[in-house]
Amino acid sequence: MAALSSLKILDFSTLLPGPFGTLMLADLGAQVLRVEAPDRLELTREMGAKDGDSAYLHRYLNRSKKSLGLDLKKPEVARIIKRLVMDYDIVVEQFRPGVMGKLGLGYDDLKAVNPRLIYCSLTGYGQTGPYRDRAGHDNNYLALAGIQDHSRRRGHAPVLAGIQIADLAGGSLHLVAGLLAAVIQRTDTGQGQYIDISMTDAAFTLNAIPVSSYLGAGVETGPEQELLNGGQFYDYYETSDGRYFSVGGLEPKFKRALCAALERPDLVDMAFSPDREQQQVFKSAIAASFKSMTYAECLALFKAADACVEPVLTLAEACQNEQLLSRNMVVEVDGIKQVGCAIKMSESPQEFKFKGCALGEHNALLTTEFGFTEDEMQKFKEAGVFGRFRETI
Repeated sequence: MAALSSLKILDFSTLLPGPFGTLMLADLGAQVLRVEAPDRLELTREMGAKDGDSAYLHRYLNRSKKSLGLDLKKPEVARIIKRLVMDYDIVVEQFRPGVMGKLGLGYDDLKAVNPRLIYCSLTGYGQTGPYRDRAGHDNNYLALAGIQDHSRRRGHAPVLAGIQIADLAGGSLHLVAGLLAAVIQRTDTGQGQYIDISMTDAAFTLNAIPVSSYLGAGVETGPEQELLNGGQFYDYYETSDGRYFSVGGLEPKFKRALCAALERPDLVDMAFSPDREQQQVFKSAIAASFKSMTYAECLALFKAADACVEPVLTLAEACQNEQLLSRNMVVEVDGIKQVGCAIKMSESPQEFKFKGCALGEHNALLTTEFGFTEDEMQKFKEAGVFGRFRETI
């Protein structure tokens, strides 16, 4: 049995952070029912290459999730949702603070129907504070969290990451952790609760090493000043043909292995020097060694050396990497290759049931699973509850 097969989640989230979090839960067996606005643009259906009526991004993020198409602005929808939360007793939403309350779907509204309800709100800045109503995106959250200033080269502008760090490592993962903690507590007490996740808060916690030094000792960091942000040899190095390798051997045995692989035993003493200038000389020497070799030569050299040196792969190369493939990190769902689930459990298999589906594809569940009559469904159609997708009901 899948680990989370007993969890039933109503997912009101859109775009990336909420859907990625509920994807993790769905892969571990949770039953996720998306509630989508039929006449609202969902960018993940449009971004990148497309498979029929949806982009591959949407097919991935909403894997194994069923879809209801409901116009939340219609007053009848609150009645529908209140019936659903009697069974689907976990809610995830990603609107700005107060929006769900105005729709009659806030925590207090739904808790009155089901006291066991776990209700998680994921927003950029949280439900409180002076920024609570501001709009934002991943780079805004990283900037305000103090991450971007020390995550750059000295004298250069911050660089956009290729992934959404605050959205995913911040918002999505903290959502999953908070939600599962609430599930465990509900198992013990029978009571649900409200969870407030701010992507800026979550990103701020990712400053674990530098922020502890600043808050504890008042030591402020900056670009290329620390062991892990370019202040020493832990860095990326270019080859003669314009490719790069990562060098991360911080421990003594890996420093020695690096020097040995590069045939530079003369650098060992310098590698262990606490002097900042000596470290920069050591770093320059390593850079020169890499620059004297091609990517292929470095690849062959460090494949045999246990020195924490790995190539910087392109995305296409990563998708074909032997380690990732051996871990089933590329899977096929309904004929489409997708990223697999990173959580491996010995007794609880992952579940990839189907690719992300059409909006409102499972509206018939309102009758078959939740007991709404055909007469009620007809009235919902006439009231515009299903928007332009009412003909699919």
